[in-house]
Amino acid sequence: MKKVLTIAGSDCSGGAGIQADLKTFSAHGVYGMSVITAVTAQNTQGVTAVQDISRDVIEKQIEAIFDDIEVDGVKVGMVSQVQTIEVIAELLRHYEPQTIVVDPVMVSKSGYHLLNPEAEVTLIKELLPLATLVTPNIPEAEVMTQTSIQTLEQMEEASRIIYQMGVKNVLLKGGHLEDDAIDILYDGQEFSYFFSSRIATKNTHGTGCTLSSAITSNLALGYSLNEAVSLAKEYITIAIQHSLSIGKGVGPIHHFYTLYKKAGLIE
Repeated sequence: MKKVLTIAGSDCSGGAGIQADLKTFSAHGVYGMSVITAVTAQNTQGVTAVQDISRDVIEKQIEAIFDDIEVDGVKVGMVSQVQTIEVIAELLRHYEPQTIVVDPVMVSKSGYHLLNPEAEVTLIKELLPLATLVTPNIPEAEVMTQTSIQTLEQMEEASRIIYQMGVKNVLLKGGHLEDDAIDILYDGQEFSYFFSSRIATKNTHGTGCTLSSAITSNLALGYSLNEAVSLAKEYITIAIQHSLSIGKGVGPIHHFYTLYKKAGLIE
């Protein structure tokens, strides 16, 4: 069994963050492990508080994993403090995992800023050059590039700018475009396009975390990058189509719909 690590924040409501990552790993048949960088108080209506974990405890968590278990892939999510980013980058350089997917979580759906400006700069400087793939959505890409993105052509230009920051591959997610959701993958030479129809639901809590974790799982399983992204898009589309109306706000997606259906637990 492949073993995949998520380094991210905890979502006590279970829809995003570490909880979404571990559900996604399980749904893909890989063994999930976690390093918690922050504990958030959040639910379907938004984030109300964040408690960052100390640098030392984050360091000890990472060392505990890598000193004992072979890691086939790493997904990095919410890392909100400069010292947190620095220690993660330092240890990833030391242990050199083959696959690193960075989801640059900066702003929650409710508008809560999870990353301060200094941390944004540190993430770009320290983590992006280590990444096999970075997966920003349009608002995150706008922060990273200091540009406005409203068209496919602007997405392509932003991808080129982000690629120049040192990352090996860029997946710019187009879910915030007004028309159909188009994600574009840029490897420094050419673009690949992933199309999906927009699904009429408000329940999309945790989609970014889930997509990056699905890609990490697929890469650990041996798929090429294009295959990993395509399969992850298929997985998350089904999860959104069968999302759950839990809570009073933006509900979570259904990480296990396909498995539950195969098991006869749902019709």
